[in-house]
Amino acid sequence: MKIPEEIITITKKLEKSGFEAFLVGGCVRDLILNREPKDWDITTNARPEETQKIFSSPPSETPTKGGATFETFYENQFGTVGIKTSSENPKLKIVEITTYRIEGKYTDQRHPDEIKFAKTIEEDLSRRDFTINAIAMSGASLKSSLVDPFGGENDLKNKIIRAVGDAKKRFQEDALRLLRAVRLSVELNFAIEKETLSALKENSLLLKTVSKERIRDEFIKIINTPEAALGIRLLEKTDLLRFIIPELLEGVGNSQNKHHIYDVFEHNVLSLDYAAKKNYSLEIRLASLLHDVGKPRTKNGEGENATFYAHEIVGAKMTRLILQSLCFPVDLIEKITHLVRYHLFYYNVGEVSEAGVRRFLARVGIENIDNLLKVREADRIGSGVPKAFPYKLRHLLYMIDKVRHDPISPKALKINGTDLMDLLKIPPSPRIGMILNALLEEVMDDPSQNTEKHLEKRAKELHKLSDAKLAKIMAEAKAKQADFEKAAEDEIKKKHHVN
Repeated sequence: MKIPEEIITITKKLEKSGFEAFLVGGCVRDLILNREPKDWDITTNARPEETQKIFSSPPSETPTKGGATFETFYENQFGTVGIKTSSENPKLKIVEITTYRIEGKYTDQRHPDEIKFAKTIEEDLSRRDFTINAIAMSGASLKSSLVDPFGGENDLKNKIIRAVGDAKKRFQEDALRLLRAVRLSVELNFAIEKETLSALKENSLLLKTVSKERIRDEFIKIINTPEAALGIRLLEKTDLLRFIIPELLEGVGNSQNKHHIYDVFEHNVLSLDYAAKKNYSLEIRLASLLHDVGKPRTKNGEGENATFYAHEIVGAKMTRLILQSLCFPVDLIEKITHLVRYHLFYYNVGEVSEAGVRRFLARVGIENIDNLLKVREADRIGSGVPKAFPYKLRHLLYMIDKVRHDPISPKALKINGTDLMDLLKIPPSPRIGMILNALLEEVMDDPSQNTEKHLEKRAKELHKLSDAKLAKIMAEAKAKQADFEKAAEDEIKKKHHVN
């Protein structure tokens, strides 16, 4: 893995000014593993003001490619100076240079109460979290010597996550390291060393001191790895999951019925595993993990005939609260909650009409169909069935493709609210909406009726009806909208011998 010219330029400039310069942390780890570093960090014995002075002078001896002009900024208490380069690579536009430092006590389990500048690179490495992140590389090539006082290179070879020094102390200094250990384990496919793992469990309660936003960010990184399922199991094993999504733990040991060979927790984890292995998006992964989170709270009976009626509705409400508590963005919460709510849709070839499919699309949104089907795939594989996409779902896709251009919302009608007010000579009122919805129901039964002439005629006829009769029509329409739900409910009751 080649070290970028920008990094070489910066380290050489520090060295020419009489200071030490080391690549340090994750970038060294990734270079040794032959992975592309996510960022580049440099540490030096130059004080922040000395670093700024060095890079504020025009570096005429350096090539433009390496950043011939520099701009610096220093706006923190950690001794880190940001160097703005002229690089076109987003990862190299700002390179951080930090003065060697040692840290005092961590009263809040997140930030050091006191920071002191250190004299040696070894002192600086001693404050870092894990041995594989406590390696420094001098010079600007892989042939340069490593400074590795804690055996990080050996742990990289043996695929081990080990805390630097006293594991308990490292986690008590910064509780976010608890999650970082799990994240690195699943990202790199490394095992957590025995004493470090023991310290994880013993100090899990410290995670309560970490902000929800920071927990969310580390959790997302875990979920976005190919081994996301392993990450959830490790969070459960180390007792950390109860501070992130404790609702998932309600499924541990909670058996299902004759249609499932796994308990609720394992089923949810296996569903996530499928979504992660297929490299699906974050929203599909989280929906797959949470799709059955409502089952333990809706369970009725035990053994092979247990039922979980309305678990998708309860689960959707739980999902919203879970994601809100972790400070996820509102739009993502809405998407994931929607997928959980409708993951249990029922479709059987020959039993649901084209009109039923149109109403299904109106309810779940045609833009959500692809993601909904991916969650259904994950649900099926997580149940232990061999096929992710059976004939029923393929036929549903055929039906959706067949009706996808038919009107399924008032916006698709050839007449709108303004047209109705002009036609019927009435002001804006709830009656306009009632007439539009009545027209839509008729058009979903027969799309050929979606013409301006026909709709104007029907609108006049509907306008002659009393509010009570219009309300009755709307009630009948709602009954039709329940086609999928009723079919699903009847099928579930039939399977589980429930009257």
